Amino acid sequence: MSNQPLLDNISIVLVDTKTPANIGATARCMMNMGLGRLILVNPPADTEQEAVKLAAGAQVILDRAVISSSLRDAVADFGLVIGTSRHAGKQRKNMRTPREMAELVKPFLEKNRMALVFGNEVNGLENRDIAICNEIITIPSADDFPSLNLSHAVIVVAYELFMALRSPVCASAIELAGSKEVEAFYGHLETTLLAVGFLDKENRERMMFSLRQIFGRARLGVRDVSILRGILTAVERGTGGGKEKPE
Repeated sequence: MSNQPLLDNISIVLVDTKTPANIGATARCMMNMGLGRLILVNPPADTEQEAVKLAAGAQVILDRAVISSSLRDAVADFGLVIGTSRHAGKQRKNMRTPREMAELVKPFLEKNRMALVFGNEVNGLENRDIAICNEIITIPSADDFPSLNLSHAVIVVAYELFMALRSPVCASAIELAGSKEVEAFYGHLETTLLAVGFLDKENRERMMFSLRQIFGRARLGVRDVSILRGILTAVERGTGGGKEKPE
């Protein structure tokens, strides 16, 4: 059985890429691994057609690429948003390898769309973009020289998905909530927790990031989000809360 229908539910998202050449090289790597959907968030101008030159036969991916001004808008309709990072830290814990991620997400790909998000070549993804991702993956590499070229990172992750999807897939029946709905839930959660005094206004960002990681790993479905928001609404009514708003 061909794995192409499942691969078609995967999009590569490049955020704030510095050079058009890396976008072109990424397109070629995508085509090598059967991926055809590319989203560019704030891409650089390409006056010299560098992307086309480096695409080397994969121009069709560039021609069909979707341009977005923000990651939040770019992934609004995706049920799975997986970020990439080589930096560990307080807000970047429990990072998986590409192989681990591929095995975990493949049951969901029949009914859900997935975005694989890569940051720019210098700093990677900003914390504000990491916060939008359900999970974070990192590519193991040598300690003396851990940084990978953007297109190389893309092909490593794409290869692991390509290989994972060659084996039989036990599809999940769960339709995951889209990122837009999940982000609305997080906004509602923050508002409610501020109102009932659970969140400290000075340190709420760190706590909300931890809560995002917890719920992100839970693979929230459409019904799950509806139930959780119903609970929050009941809490607001019961406590007279809901007046505090995230800044």
